[in-house]
Amino acid sequence: MSGSRPSSGASPKHMSLIKWTPFFDSEDMDKAFGSLMPTLRGSDDFMPAIDMYEDKDNVIVETQLAGIDPEKVDISIENDVLSIKGEGEKKHEVEEKNYYRKEIRRGSFYRSIPLPAHVMGDQARAINEAGVLKIMIPKAPEAKPNKIKIESK
Repeated sequence: MSGSRPSSGASPKHMSLIKWTPFFDSEDMDKAFGSLMPTLRGSDDFMPAIDMYEDKDNVIVETQLAGIDPEKVDISIENDVLSIKGEGEKKHEVEEKNYYRKEIRRGSFYRSIPLPAHVMGDQARAINEAGVLKIMIPKAPEAKPNKIKIESK
């Protein structure tokens, strides 16, 4: 039987087509990847890396902002989404410099991060220490684990 294919039992005229439906439409896809990739508004824009973790009472977000004036950073929380945006100092670069490598980023940045719990954004605190911005956001009471003690009678 060389050259013959095993029959699946369905003839071509009895096969039905299933319409392909994407998991996301193009607008949802843009939103999903928007939090993973920087928005390329210009060559000077960048997206700072973050660390996010939580303790019993807070969601904590840290990001390195070395060389950026904390006064030029805006932090907001709305609907359990943290937004950090700012602008680094744009220094006039001397064109005579012959760079072997240019990795230090300057310019504007924007980061929007969904938080893993309901938070009380109006009680958040931010501390800049040695170029690391640490944002502590208290969890909403319903987001904290509620321990129930068992009474014995």
